[in-house]
Amino acid sequence: MVAIIKTGQSVRRIFQYNENKVALGEALCIGQGNYPADHDQLSNSLKINLLLRQLELNENVKRGSVHISLNFHPSEKDLDHEKLMNIASSYMTGIGFAEQPYLVYQHFDAGHPHIHIVSVKVGPSGKRIDMQNIGRNQSETARVKIEKDFNLIKAQGREKQINFAIQPISASKVGYGKIQSKKAVSQVLDFVLNTYQYKSLPQLNAVLNLYNVAADRGRENSRVFKGGGLVYRILDKDGKTTGVPIKASDFYNRPTLKFLEKKFEENTLKNSRPGLRIKNAIRAVFQSERPSIKELSKALEEQGITMIKRHAQNGSIYGLTYVDHVSKQVCNGSELGKEFSAAAIQQNCRKSESEIIQNIISGKISLPSPLKTLFEIQGILESKNLFTPLLQELIIKLFKREFPGSTLPSDLKRKKKKRRRKGLSNN
Repeated sequence: MVAIIKTGQSVRRIFQYNENKVALGEALCIGQGNYPADHDQLSNSLKINLLLRQLELNENVKRGSVHISLNFHPSEKDLDHEKLMNIASSYMTGIGFAEQPYLVYQHFDAGHPHIHIVSVKVGPSGKRIDMQNIGRNQSETARVKIEKDFNLIKAQGREKQINFAIQPISASKVGYGKIQSKKAVSQVLDFVLNTYQYKSLPQLNAVLNLYNVAADRGRENSRVFKGGGLVYRILDKDGKTTGVPIKASDFYNRPTLKFLEKKFEENTLKNSRPGLRIKNAIRAVFQSERPSIKELSKALEEQGITMIKRHAQNGSIYGLTYVDHVSKQVCNGSELGKEFSAAAIQQNCRKSESEIIQNIISGKISLPSPLKTLFEIQGILESKNLFTPLLQELIIKLFKREFPGSTLPSDLKRKKKKRRRKGLSNN
């Protein structure tokens, strides 16, 4: 089980989000906690008014809404309403919300079973509930206990499955209408915005792009950019924007530029030693071998770290961004230290065959004209997937040394000059 906790300024907006899902047939309210009646006997106004009245007990709390999602492994099949409510009750008790009013919704809009819990962080006495590090401490303890008590598939040991619990958006499967696009983007934003530790818009986009979503401020002379606006767009398989751009203010949690700037500051302060796991993983790869860039990227991917290359117009790599799906940290190579920058990584990595061929074709490596032509042919064949083992064997034979032994024919040997001894005449 994976638990995600988010707080916000408007409990009404979160409540309406879940009720809209119910109206669309994508969710169902399955229960409540600490309400005077069962959920099926409560009107929408009674549901939200109890939460609002409790928030009014402490007007100093600005971010009083609490929105929790409990996500289960796709193979979990025996999660009926009774079991889900028992899990929700156990979790709320575990994080110190046993006396709080809350509503539980089961959602059907993703590939894995999950529930949403709506509550507030003002207690019955009017005291504010401290949620500092609640995800790392109380929530983690509650999660482990629930997995054991309810015989759930454990989250530990399967980090990569957890982090990619939602699938990247497929532009071909999403209609270009605003409603469909908004629904798809909203799922990605719900997962990414409060999960990963990004510290700038490019770092956020490094994560969002993995799910085929981009946050876009527009061009510098555009009205959106000048007004401090932000839109979210879907990317196609080539990384190009497609479909209808959606204003950040149109989403229920309002992930505007102002909201993101606060997240940038919070995430910067969260960890004084950013990317420690990333640095250790990279060093471990170089200790065992001297990989190519592609091999390094693959080795890191196996450890749950995505290495994103930033390319200049001429195709060269000018920057690297690392996304750690286990620690949830997003770091540029330069902020990790000089040895993890794009320049250092490229220098320490060996060139792959395809890179060598491209360098020869571009003239970075000089060769006699016939050999360069041969490599150009090889590059064209590889780009069109026509480079077969038979052609590879032919090229190897063409480059095979005529005299494989360590000695050369006497005619080709360079004549060794006699060393002239100091103070002696050759006569």
